[in-house]
Amino acid sequence: MKGMCELCGREGVVLTVHHLTPKEYGGTETAKLCIPCHKQIHALYTNEELASRLYTMEQMQHDEQIASFVRWIRKQPAGRIPKIKKAKRQKR
Repeated sequence: MKGMCELCGREGVVLTVHHLTPKEYGGTETAKLCIPCHKQIHALYTNEELASRLYTMEQMQHDEQIASFVRWIRKQPAGRIPKIKKAKRQKR
């Protein structure tokens, strides 16, 4: 399904469903995110971190690391899916 990413605002991108609070923590509310935004969120933060402090779109938009990625991805064409690397602290 293509549409507009609720995080970066790019249009005509393939959308995925992101649980704002991870399902393992009982989350049911979702957001439609493009593949790069969705992958970046999970590369930066554990599900525990997402459940405790980044469980709304507003909180994600104000997070420094996510906001930095969003500023960059907005400049990329809709079809571009960059390689996303897990943060060093996530690899543990």
